[in-house]
Amino acid sequence: MSVAYAPKGLLGVFTPQANTTVEPEIALLTPPGYAWINARMVSDKDTITARLIDYMAQFPAPLAQFANAPVDAIAIACTGASYLIGRDSEDALIADIETRTGVPAFTGASASVDALRMLGAQRIGLVSPYNSALDAESAGYWESRGFTVAAEASAYRESSDFHPIYSLDALAAERAVKSLEGRDIDAVLMLGTGMPTLDAIAHVPFIGKAPVLSCMLCVGWKAIALRDPATATRDGLLRWVKGDGWSERLERSHALA
Repeated sequence: MSVAYAPKGLLGVFTPQANTTVEPEIALLTPPGYAWINARMVSDKDTITARLIDYMAQFPAPLAQFANAPVDAIAIACTGASYLIGRDSEDALIADIETRTGVPAFTGASASVDALRMLGAQRIGLVSPYNSALDAESAGYWESRGFTVAAEASAYRESSDFHPIYSLDALAAERAVKSLEGRDIDAVLMLGTGMPTLDAIAHVPFIGKAPVLSCMLCVGWKAIALRDPATATRDGLLRWVKGDGWSERLERSHALA
């Protein structure tokens, strides 16, 4: 079943409650013919770590937010939670959602795993928006998925704004990516779904020969790859890295600012 604005596919996206990046970036990444609907994951826990764990613990109840909307896939656009619950619990959660809904499901982290594997990447460089506590969990997660964390760079900064990650500017990610120049890596992955990343990828799509990805780019790519065989290839992913389609929408959005 298709809907008027999504004849090629409709994506259901779960977004952390205060995240200001997922919806703008998924809108820029979504090609014509596809559309998405959003639901907020909400928690009253008083720390970032506790909230991230709580978001995942609440499933399957949040699925009711989509009711019987004819979504073709479900994305949990949150990566930090995956590090904290770990690979096995993440896989079990995804499998449970797929069984309950009958459609493919993925997280920001699992979509990134799929993209890195599509590229054949083994040695990866991570660009982190997190503080040191979550960084340690992050490295362990990627290694549990079979990658070697060969380089790390931080875009994190203490902030008096509403959130230390969501209030990062686009230049923070770009500076951190450029700091990995010369490292022996197969790909760069900018972590999190809250740090703005599309400008950084548009400006620096490769570090040497290493493609530059972000978790949000991978969420967008995975959603379309599930419906479009041409996207579900290494060349298709590299076209996304090079900004095919979305970089023009990004430029237009800046022109309107």
